[in-house]
Amino acid sequence: MNSQAQSFIHTIVSRKGKDSAFTVFQAVLKAKGNNFQSFVNVLNGLIDAYLDLGFVSDAIQCFRLIQKHKIKFPFQGCTKVLEYLMKLNSPMVAFDFYKELLESGYPPNVYFFNVLMSKLCKEGKMMEARSVFTEMWKRNLRPSAVSFNTLINGYCRLGDMDAGYRLKREMEERGISPDVYTYSALINGLCKNFWMSDANELFNEMRVKGLAPNVVIFTTLINGHCKDGSIALSMDAYHQMLTQGVEPDLITYNTLVNGLCKSGDLGEARKLIHVMIEKGLTPDKITYTTVIDGCCKEGDLDGAFEIKKVMVDNDIELDDVAYTALITGLCRQGRIVDAERILIEMLNAGVKPDDPIYTMVIDGFCKKGDVKMGFKLLRQMQSNGHTPNVITYNVLLNGLCRQGQMRNAEMLLQAMLNLGINPDDITYNILLEGHCKYGNPDDYDKLRGEMGLVHDYATYTSLVGSLSRSSRHQPRKSFM
Repeated sequence: MNSQAQSFIHTIVSRKGKDSAFTVFQAVLKAKGNNFQSFVNVLNGLIDAYLDLGFVSDAIQCFRLIQKHKIKFPFQGCTKVLEYLMKLNSPMVAFDFYKELLESGYPPNVYFFNVLMSKLCKEGKMMEARSVFTEMWKRNLRPSAVSFNTLINGYCRLGDMDAGYRLKREMEERGISPDVYTYSALINGLCKNFWMSDANELFNEMRVKGLAPNVVIFTTLINGHCKDGSIALSMDAYHQMLTQGVEPDLITYNTLVNGLCKSGDLGEARKLIHVMIEKGLTPDKITYTTVIDGCCKEGDLDGAFEIKKVMVDNDIELDDVAYTALITGLCRQGRIVDAERILIEMLNAGVKPDDPIYTMVIDGFCKKGDVKMGFKLLRQMQSNGHTPNVITYNVLLNGLCRQGQMRNAEMLLQAMLNLGINPDDITYNILLEGHCKYGNPDDYDKLRGEMGLVHDYATYTSLVGSLSRSSRHQPRKSFM
């Protein structure tokens, strides 16, 4: 009647609560009777109950009480404690408990060692992972290819390629053949460090050994070549992939599309998208956003908006990257009204523009002479929870100074100071440039000589205060 017994044990443990392991264990010990197997089942059930309730410290204490009383080991329950600890984010706690188990006669298992190493490697704790690996040899266990690959991948992810290569050599010396995963980890590490010649050398080595590169390895090489600026080599790897019957996946195509767009080859990027679709792959947000960004950087805004329409037609939402690319491209071409329209669309879609986007559009309006619109966007920016910085204010100051509105510029400077925004060298240079252009001609040489030398408000006010009075009598318009 194991299920009924387990239910009864669970009731006892839940009523006794946390930190009750010693009391409950003593009670079970007194009532154990002569049927030893039933007693072991009860101990397993006790450990299970504590784990089910999340009282892991009590489950561990049960194990230590079993040790203390030199009772035959309930391996089932202890295995569950170990598995429970491994699911937590404390692999070294699990490792310490595992060593306790091993000292008590628990049979060592390569699987548990591999899981512990994997968790430590993911956390970047390579010294601890290596100590787990060393413990395997101490326990007369032969590490598997998975054991070596786990460590190699951990080192390569951290950029320690020397350690990765040393482990590969150790594998070979111990008669364990490196497999596709070994080469994949090493090639990935080399590509991240832009050591593409070494990556190609390893790629050729694995093929000589009869190992077939998979889609991950090809994609890794393609990505490495793209980031290294060698788009021709990326395309060579892609064609080699097709020749060997390895089907590129969405990640492969997105990587190539990104590389082609960055190299300015938008035509080839679009061809690849058509190839993807023909092969039954559906381009995603990353695919389309990459092309939009590429089109905008190349000045092909018609192409960018064409892709945007495809995204909308396919119910693919534009993200901040796509909107930013479109707004940037429009601002570069002086299409500020269109840029503002996209900014409004972005806000209506629930996508929040960052400070540089607002500043870019404000700058566009100011350069077109529409400073009033610039201040309107400043207020919108503030109402949306943004705190404009010195760069945004410099853009507005520049717009005012270009129109000769020096009094308004001085008012904006005061507003900056009141908000705790410290002007920088650029701020003062913008203002001095305005005074040079629209002030008294007699002060021109003096101001020009001070350009780049004014670094604080006190120096600026002292300098401006000494200017000829005639430079201060200017018409005043309200933009704020």
